Amino acid sequence: QVQLVESGGGLVQAGGSLRLSCTASGGTFSSYTMGWFRQAPGKEREFVAAINWGGSSTYYADSVKGRFTISRDNAKNTVYLQMNSLKPEDTAVYYCAGDRSRALYVNARMYDYWGQGTQVTVSS
Repeated sequence: QVQLVESGGGLVQAGGSLRLSCTASGGTFSSYTMGWFRQAPGKEREFVAAINWGGSSTYYADSVKGRFTISRDNAKNTVYLQMNSLKPEDTAVYYCAGDRSRALYVNARMYDYWGQGTQVTVSS
């Protein structure tokens, strides 16, 4: 059974930075597409970023493009989300997800594995 554990969330002022990590166990991490999603109170879960199995291809939501960077270290079974120039509207629970198909999906339903989430709060 694949398990994903996120870390790195917290409280930060607007304009600040955070780096989220998601470490996988129990599966073949290096073969999965990995994605980050977020969900704010009262809103649906939304796509943030995705990276292919080898790290050569990435995709971002327009709302975070140029501010967030997704990366991975397959030797450490870990995917990262570097978040810069944070805004109050980035406040949400952030989830990492894994997909066995190797495609870069933005639809959360296409992902097979999910972490428990980590809270990111950006104060104005």
